[in-house]
Amino acid sequence: MLSRVRTAALWGLEALPVECEVDVGPGLPGFVLVGLPDATGREARDRVWPALRNAGFQLPDRKVTVNLAPAERRKEGASADLAVALGVLVATGQAPRERLEGAAALGELALDGRLRGVRGTLPLAETLWRAGVTSLLCASDCAPEAALVEGLVVHAVGTLLEAVEWLRGAELPCQAPAPPDPEPASSDDLRDVRGQPVARRALEIAAAGGHHLLYVGPPGAGKSMLAKRLPGILPPLEPDEALVVTRLHSAAGLRRPGRGLMTRRPYRAPHHTVSPAGLVGGGSPPRPGEISLAHHGVLFLDELSEFARGLLDALRQPLENGTVTIVRASGSSEFPARALLVTAMNPCRCGWLGHPRRGCKCTPTEIAQHHARVSGPMLDRIDLQVEVPALTAHELHAPAAGEWSAMVRVRVLAARAYQRERGCLNAALPPSRLPEHCALDSPGRRLVTDAVDRGGMSVRAVHRAMRVARTIADLAGEERVTVRALAEALQYRAYEARRFAAR
Repeated sequence: MLSRVRTAALWGLEALPVECEVDVGPGLPGFVLVGLPDATGREARDRVWPALRNAGFQLPDRKVTVNLAPAERRKEGASADLAVALGVLVATGQAPRERLEGAAALGELALDGRLRGVRGTLPLAETLWRAGVTSLLCASDCAPEAALVEGLVVHAVGTLLEAVEWLRGAELPCQAPAPPDPEPASSDDLRDVRGQPVARRALEIAAAGGHHLLYVGPPGAGKSMLAKRLPGILPPLEPDEALVVTRLHSAAGLRRPGRGLMTRRPYRAPHHTVSPAGLVGGGSPPRPGEISLAHHGVLFLDELSEFARGLLDALRQPLENGTVTIVRASGSSEFPARALLVTAMNPCRCGWLGHPRRGCKCTPTEIAQHHARVSGPMLDRIDLQVEVPALTAHELHAPAAGEWSAMVRVRVLAARAYQRERGCLNAALPPSRLPEHCALDSPGRRLVTDAVDRGGMSVRAVHRAMRVARTIADLAGEERVTVRALAEALQYRAYEARRFAAR
């Protein structure tokens, strides 16, 4: 006898609808699972059979064949366990099939018949809803997460027996969606930062316009401290952004099943020994890298010069396009990668170049090699390049005089409100819209001409400086980009200009 139960599976981060076809027919007793499952999926029999027995059901004494269709697509995980068990019970006449019309099942079976939540519940539930599923039987652990999908009726079941009782006509309450994550309390506040007015100003501009940021300075100047305080001045995730980010982190297995939408923007800070697949993405099945896990959030690369140059250059295209495409012989996967990049590095290998009281011990060759670890094209994509000087004793002992993060966040939110009317952050303004929103007067055009002819700025760098100037104007509540805003924006390319002049 043949039965079909809808379910869903993951391959990498991609969720796909799956039809679990169960046939109980003549032949020697046995269990065959086909449809390109991974090792976890192939172990389904060793979970389903004890679960059926311990729940009080009769095991089939005939050959059982389970096909996870479509057969040509790989599947991973144990999300089909509940569907396989229900399919076997329906095919052997131990449960009715009427309620399976328009329904689906998600959950991993324990040996005693209990159900466990599975990774990627939110994207799996979304995929099933798009495939026409109207009701979903889901493990209790992850049912609140599945209920985030509007229009999908979710029934939480804790055991296999509860799922079968629902098939037999028992009524189960509809699961309410999980509440959004509470805004986490953070002890990292900009008020704690001593001095560094230029670095603080650059951090505010980066948060307001989504501009990439580089801090260059000696050890202990406060570069990492500033970067860790960036999430505290960023606005919370918009509803559509929260859905994308939550779906991404759920499928990657970074969230406990059953949680609601994320509200705080992700902050990722990989070590400089990270592999290319770990930073950009890759593997089989394809997995997202740190830049994708920081989507709509912050990717902080500390000790930038210690990252392999090829690794940094692999970020150039994702920073420009906002996506990462992983191509393999079996197909391609595209991951979102629109993250705010914040980096920090020492001015030389020993770290004391330019320090007023400690002499640099590096040779000119070593300094040149240190700077060469970050390529020109990579540096060209970083809008704000700020030198962070060492603190003086007076600045260290003086009482905190800077603003609280909450005060800076108010200005950031106001600036982003202007950008919302334009349809995108200033950092993402296409070149075709720059004349409309970043129009320059005669003094502004002379500044740009001087930056190109004398400073060697590329066209990309000029466009990025214009976008930064637009953000500065938004922070000031100005309708037009003034010469002052443009001059401040060009000042943040001074580090790149000095590197150009030194060659």
